[in-house]
Amino acid sequence: MGISSNNASDQPISSGSLNHVLESNKSTAISASYALYHFGTSGIAVAAATSVTHPLDVLKVRLQMQLVGRKGPLTGMGGIFTQIMKIEGPRALYLGFTPALARSVVYGGLRLGLYEPSKYVFDWAFGSSNFVVKVASGAFSGAIATALTNPMEVLKVRLQMNPSLGRRGPTREIQTIYSKEGLQAFWKGVGPAMSRAAALTASQLATYDESKLVKSKLLLFNLISSKL
Repeated sequence: MGISSNNASDQPISSGSLNHVLESNKSTAISASYALYHFGTSGIAVAAATSVTHPLDVLKVRLQMQLVGRKGPLTGMGGIFTQIMKIEGPRALYLGFTPALARSVVYGGLRLGLYEPSKYVFDWAFGSSNFVVKVASGAFSGAIATALTNPMEVLKVRLQMNPSLGRRGPTREIQTIYSKEGLQAFWKGVGPAMSRAAALTASQLATYDESKLVKSKLLLFNLISSKL
């Protein structure tokens, strides 16, 4: 009895395999569950990173805001850290942590959660998912995520700069900002923040996405070549 050669591993791989893989990935990416998955995993990842790096963010804000409107010698990072530890104590390194954590979950989730849907909206509208589309999708998702979370960023910076505000808590500070400065105060600096986030997200996600595509093409090319 002859041995059949219908085993899938013995069949030559057509050059259309790559397109099939890419199309199947596309149909997965536009599903709601896929977007929610990215929102959740990205949000949790950014929140975890924020929990570890928040003291550095406090130091950054203090360094940026020292001697505002005045001239004089600037204190370095080590000096600022020493001052905080001596005068305010270790807890000051986590001033503004609650709004920072909330922002991390929402910003991190939206930044990645909006990327795939917006990319495929562009693909549907223009019939292309090239690198430019990926850059535009990343810029859009980063800008929107920043615009929606800017109030938490404003609140976080206010609490980081003033230890007494940190002891009162974020809810009291929200009420103070709203009563004294109005609702628009929560969107101070949103323009530069959106520009920065758009550039950052576009470069990160588009580059990462394109590198995965190149890797998939290389793997399939090597597999096809080995079967020829």
